Amino acid sequence: MLASRFSPRRLMIKSKEICPALFGDRKFYKLSVGQARAISMGNVDQFKAKYGGRFMVTMLPGDGIGPEMMGHVKEIFRLGGVPVDFEEVHLDSTVQNIDNVDEAITSIKRNGVAIKGNIETRSNSPLFKSRNVILRLELDLFVNVLHCKSQPGIRTRHKNIDIVLIRQNTEGEYSCLEHESSKGIVESIKVVTREKSEQIARFAFDYAIRNNRKKVTAVHKANIMKLADGLFLNTCAEISKEYPRIEFDNMIIDNCSMQLVSNPHQFDVLLLPNLYGNILNNIACGLVGGPGITSGKNFGQEYALFETGSRNTGKGIAGKNIANPVAMLNASVDLLEFLGLFKHAKIINDAIYQTVNVDKVHTPDLGGTAKTTDVIQNVLDIVLDKTRV
Repeated sequence: MLASRFSPRRLMIKSKEICPALFGDRKFYKLSVGQARAISMGNVDQFKAKYGGRFMVTMLPGDGIGPEMMGHVKEIFRLGGVPVDFEEVHLDSTVQNIDNVDEAITSIKRNGVAIKGNIETRSNSPLFKSRNVILRLELDLFVNVLHCKSQPGIRTRHKNIDIVLIRQNTEGEYSCLEHESSKGIVESIKVVTREKSEQIARFAFDYAIRNNRKKVTAVHKANIMKLADGLFLNTCAEISKEYPRIEFDNMIIDNCSMQLVSNPHQFDVLLLPNLYGNILNNIACGLVGGPGITSGKNFGQEYALFETGSRNTGKGIAGKNIANPVAMLNASVDLLEFLGLFKHAKIINDAIYQTVNVDKVHTPDLGGTAKTTDVIQNVLDIVLDKTRV
């Protein structure tokens, strides 16, 4: 969706203002830092793994309902004639060693693009590292983008919600720097840097410009964490001055949480540090139908990873054929748009929309009685009809 909305006119931007992986349908001409990089329309030819017109994508099935959802994605792609092949890597969340995480990282670096189910962090042991966090840090997936938009066929408390949450993905409380300085005293280090704050702020304002958004709201707790969140807020405020067309304001995280559930229509783009982004992402997903609807996108300078928006594993409903597959299907559409396969993306996206909003094939989380396979079959029928020769 992101790439397809960009204007075909030639743009000039600072090299550090943009995430190259986001613009899958453009050619990039990299210049030194401080110089300009020109972005112009071009063919999708820069992906690391593309063979005979087919793309190779890393697939991480994850835990809970993840493997089921990935199976449905593969079936829809196969029957829809989508030119994508998957290299599957199964991350074992039950063991402490990270050998298979290294395998996943190598695969993503080879292919450049990945789709994943959420991977459970099972243990509270200090020796057990979150696979999700390792992936984001090792691949420098510095931004998570979540577009929460109301669906007309889903009954929710609030209507016509259209909010984008842009989350810093690699520092803050997720820096994974903790130690027990003495027995019973644990110190957890929150890292905030101007470099990363500026990077995410520029991304948010550039996103707002290119997607006709009007306002960016930075979320913080600078009244208490005056240095850490103060640096984030002050950096965002400074960067906002370079974008006079975009309104900028800020809001404390606790107030923002309340405002998001009571009056969500006041928000347009939310610019979020890592931990606050994790919290508000889940709230926002809940506003538009729950964890089974919204997809999430992660971008870095070289790699992109697509997943469900709320990052729930759905472990309790695995194997029961009642999980809502729409969030993962939407993630697969995001993947196709990133690869520049817009025709295939539109067919599947239209099929999802008709299934949810016109045919109203709803799983129990949406108040319906449909099975997971009912939703998938409805989507498949539409895709097959649209692709029939």
